[in-house]
Amino acid sequence: MLNENIKSIRKSKGLSQEELAVKLNVVRQTISKWEQGLSVPDSDMLISISEVLETPVSTLLGETISESKAADLRAISY
Repeated sequence: MLNENIKSIRKSKGLSQEELAVKLNVVRQTISKWEQGLSVPDSDMLISISEVLETPVSTLLGETISESKAADLRAISY
């Protein structure tokens, strides 16, 4: 769930894995591992992700982001 939400929100913001990695001061492979569910960010990093993606931590941890909700997030970010 977290992995799917990170990926969906990242894409809705128009960020590549590399761009998100730079903003979070991690390597792109770290983002890839999170999105594949092979690892999870620690609590401090989760807060940083939520700030960069302008999304509450509860949304990252909560329900799966549907395509329509992702579009809503994209509209809000403009």
